Amino acid sequence: MSKFELKLPQMGESVAEATLTSWLKEVGDTIELDEAVFEIATDKVDSEVPSEVEGTLVEQLFNVDDIIKVGQTVAVIELNGQESSETSGSETNVTELVEEATPAAVSEVEQTVEVAREIAASPVKVTENNYKTSERFYSPLVKNIAKQEGISLAELDSIAGSGKEGRVTKTDILSYVDQRTSQPKAVEPKTPETPQLVSPPKETVKKPTEAHQISTVQSVGGDEIIPMTRMGKLVAQHMSNSVATSAHVQSFIEVDVTNVVAWRNKVKDTFQQREGEKLTFTPIFMEAIAKALKNFPMMNISVEGETVIKKKNINIGMAAALPDGNLIVPVIKNADQLNLVGMAKVVNDLASRSRNNALKPDEIKDGTYTVTNVGSFGSVFGTPIINQPQVGIMALGAIRKMPAVIETSEGDFIGIRSKMFLSHSYDHRVVNGALGGMFVKAVADYLEAWDPNREV
Repeated sequence: MSKFELKLPQMGESVAEATLTSWLKEVGDTIELDEAVFEIATDKVDSEVPSEVEGTLVEQLFNVDDIIKVGQTVAVIELNGQESSETSGSETNVTELVEEATPAAVSEVEQTVEVAREIAASPVKVTENNYKTSERFYSPLVKNIAKQEGISLAELDSIAGSGKEGRVTKTDILSYVDQRTSQPKAVEPKTPETPQLVSPPKETVKKPTEAHQISTVQSVGGDEIIPMTRMGKLVAQHMSNSVATSAHVQSFIEVDVTNVVAWRNKVKDTFQQREGEKLTFTPIFMEAIAKALKNFPMMNISVEGETVIKKKNINIGMAAALPDGNLIVPVIKNADQLNLVGMAKVVNDLASRSRNNALKPDEIKDGTYTVTNVGSFGSVFGTPIINQPQVGIMALGAIRKMPAVIETSEGDFIGIRSKMFLSHSYDHRVVNGALGGMFVKAVADYLEAWDPNREV
């Protein structure tokens, strides 16, 4: 039977690796076309990886919590109904040899095959970054945690593993870190061969508990110590890197959206009955921003070192809040080519699947500009952080009814108008104040000129 190698796909711009979070299929299971085989997690999205073929899973090349590079083979699938004469001949020869061999020889061959399989499936040994070669195997995730926490090889070797054949899992090392931080500092051993740790007083020793392993630790003083989630840590790092990379500048503009509000209130019920979709303000704002990006293409760029890349497609990222408080940014591809009906359908679909953690890796990559709706939380305006390697992001403030001066041919009057703020953050390394200001002004002009009699 011929075999197919299922590789880790490209999951997004600047994403080079992912963590294997679970296997959905075990060795020997039958796999249908497009059926999910395993789950992965990156700093941007958690996703299932489907099979491109039908067959039977015969090999799992990584363990849960291992870090996998894009393009690496993760699983091997034996295809159904595709006989390979070369493979069949080899299997026949092996069978004949085994039948002719003595029981002792057969046993030796079986042991050799089993060892080879274990070696092929085992994670990488700790052999880098000041770690000496260990006799134990550690996954890349465990190694990274050890390096970040300053855990020596001697300490790592002393951790009792709960995984297969005593291997140290992510839970094991995180529990060790929790216990380690609650104890007095250990005395460094004089020689690596005989590590000696000073035992803390019995009353201060804390054994790993479910609270350590799950989410929170209650301290003596009553304060809660809450570990950051994996996604939270990655988002924090991404935001910190962006602030350190881009020279952030903000421009703010107040927009009169009275016509937009009146028009939406007039057509939203008819729109939902006809299209089966709710008409929110978001697709209206996305349409305006897409039009402005088309008129100001130098806002639709990215920076790589000392090079500016002018993007051909207008792909607008839409920051969406997750139930756990983190953010994810699904991307509306070719946003300038969508009419308002199409934009509403895409926006509602991406928002719904973001909340349900059902986005595909392809749906969070290749963004060229980002929009975040801070007004949904009541904020009037904000100063959003640029989503690298893009050069701009716009925050949509809350729509409020306000007294305003209305200019007419008969004089000026005070009236009640619906207004909002647009906050535009841009990278001053490549976007000057004139371009940044003109861009947000173009979005405002488009919204203020909204036709209240427009047909959907």
